[in-house]
Amino acid sequence: MPYATRYEELIANTEPQEMILNMGPQHPSTHGVLRLELITDGEVVKEVIPHIGYLHRCFENHAEHLTYQQTIPFTDRMDYLASMNNSHAWVMGVERMMGIEKDIPKRVEYIRVLVCELNRIASHLIAIGTYGIDIGAFTPFLWCFRDREHIMGLLEWASGARMLYNYIWVGGLFYDLPIGFEERCKEFVDYFKPKLKELNELLTNNQIFIERTANVGVLPLDVAINYGCSGPMLRGSGLKWDLRRVDEYSAYPELEFEIPVGKGEMGAVGDCWDRYKVRVDEVVESLRIIEQCLERLQKELKRTPDFDPRAKLPKKIIPKAQDFYIRAENPKGELGFYFITDGRTEIPKRVKARGPSFNNLSVISEISRGVLIADLIAILGSIDIVLGEVDR
Repeated sequence: MPYATRYEELIANTEPQEMILNMGPQHPSTHGVLRLELITDGEVVKEVIPHIGYLHRCFENHAEHLTYQQTIPFTDRMDYLASMNNSHAWVMGVERMMGIEKDIPKRVEYIRVLVCELNRIASHLIAIGTYGIDIGAFTPFLWCFRDREHIMGLLEWASGARMLYNYIWVGGLFYDLPIGFEERCKEFVDYFKPKLKELNELLTNNQIFIERTANVGVLPLDVAINYGCSGPMLRGSGLKWDLRRVDEYSAYPELEFEIPVGKGEMGAVGDCWDRYKVRVDEVVESLRIIEQCLERLQKELKRTPDFDPRAKLPKKIIPKAQDFYIRAENPKGELGFYFITDGRTEIPKRVKARGPSFNNLSVISEISRGVLIADLIAILGSIDIVLGEVDR
């Protein structure tokens, strides 16, 4: 049934004792300009109807009027909490269409993975901290933002920007890492590991937090797959699916890390607590990846005087005519770009972006029926959306 028709039917069939409530688009717990229209019976949510489109960025239209390099800053603004990961996916797609992916220097690949995993931790810290404050825990929010600030400083040192980096370019990087970056990054890892243990003691194993999230918003694996969920949403339901392992792109095949999945330790598999815990465990694995990257950059892939992080590309990047899809494992799930090129111009004929937040958000109606309004806040926070990526 078309969405508009189903929506009209839901409203038309509202019972006399039911009420229609608006949550958002200014509500702080919607994590952006998202409007949720609720059909409620007292405190019980009968139906959730999400309304999006308040933050439309025209990304695809921009991409169809600009060159491949010029579009990179626009990818940064989709999931603006994971800009490095966005540009990494876009750049990999262009490089594969050009057939130059095997020409990328190994040092460049390890730097790309390093900054992407730093950005993954920063994104998850936002998800964990804001989730805590949604539930009512204020201190973890402050701790997460305090530690995220160290990552922001590192990435600003490397790229010159705090959030929208424009650092990963087709064929290479805008700059090599600054001298001393590896040492400073290692200091951060050593500093952050004990802080993560404190966070687990304060929030993850907090009995009040567990009672608010365990057995709430249970997402069965078959429903997650049918709705196209990915990332921690899918892995929280028990499926070990991570594109860094499945597609083995960039330097990930050479690195050791585990893929955390939901196990139903505190309740049912796929509940809010499982999704939260997957993100916490992914931060630990990202730290492992960062340590391996730092070790290889310091020992095997040392900077040399003649190393140029910017590839010698043709003045115009014109891939041959083709339809091509590239995907990558972003902090929120599978980010994909579908290109249609005509082989004649340096501007793609068509670009379609597949944002993980959009697919993950689409399942909220399915897993929110019959919950309390307070639990709906917990469910939405466990999805971890960014509206710049939902609306694109």
